[in-house]
Amino acid sequence: MTVAVAAPARDRSAASVGLACCALLALAAALRAPLAAMVFGLMAFGVLHNVLELRYVAGRFAGVLRGPLLAWSAAVVTGIAVCRLLTLRTPEILLGYAVLAVGVVYAVPRRWLPPALGGLAAAAAVSLRWPAYHFVVLAHLHNVVPLFFLWEWSRRLPGRARTVFRAVQLGWVLVVPALLLSGLLDGLLVSGGAAVTAFAGSPAALSAPVVPPGTEIGLRFLAVFAFLQAMHYVVWLGFLPWQAPEAVAAFEARVPWLRGWRPWAFGLGAAAVLGVLFTADYLQGRAFYQAFASYHAYLEFPVLLALLFAAGGVRRARAVVGA
Repeated sequence: MTVAVAAPARDRSAASVGLACCALLALAAALRAPLAAMVFGLMAFGVLHNVLELRYVAGRFAGVLRGPLLAWSAAVVTGIAVCRLLTLRTPEILLGYAVLAVGVVYAVPRRWLPPALGGLAAAAAVSLRWPAYHFVVLAHLHNVVPLFFLWEWSRRLPGRARTVFRAVQLGWVLVVPALLLSGLLDGLLVSGGAAVTAFAGSPAALSAPVVPPGTEIGLRFLAVFAFLQAMHYVVWLGFLPWQAPEAVAAFEARVPWLRGWRPWAFGLGAAAVLGVLFTADYLQGRAFYQAFASYHAYLEFPVLLALLFAAGGVRRARAVVGA
């Protein structure tokens, strides 16, 4: 089991205030230039946030993400990465649900396994029937995953500070997207994509992964994604490295050859290499990035299931993997 570390008194209010301020800045960017925020945000921060997110998850939840669970999950995710490179959508969907099934088997109490696996089978059937919607939903869900890790982190805060912190998280994860989708902020919303399209491609091609097919409010979905993506980067690049040093220490003890500055150097170096591809052909660069990003996007699922079923499933999972 992971152990919550009490936050220093000086950081208790800074955590909530800092994230609230970042949310306001991210909202401004998403309203005035959502396409630019999405494209250039991915180019600038995408690769590095992958590396730091994997570092946090592998360090904070080392007792869960290890042994056979890690081996099986990594093998299936490698298959997903190959599918993304080859644009094999149906196999990717099936392998995505396979990752979830691995997590369910290791984390969910035995009495809940049949309905849980049955639910996965039903969801997989829906995804296979409407694959375009599957990938749009997956893209947006990935951006809200930090809510679960922030919720878990907030256990170290005292009662009032924890309540305020969690309210801030629900605000940017749920309230702001709801406002954007409702149309209440349409008067402030502009595409702002002329310079981006000249560099990266048509607005339709750029926004296709995050906008449901046939919708008449595509710009709102684009703004939601740009906003949540920016906050996603804030959490993984700034907040958790600052507020959870014990996770970094646990990762470095587990992977000593990636201590200190090395994960940052690796992430920045990989970003520079991928930046060449982005500059030469943005859509092709995005395809390579998505293959690389498969690991951080899917390996978090077993951990999330362990968090959700911590009362019983984590103990069983740890017994299986020998934690």
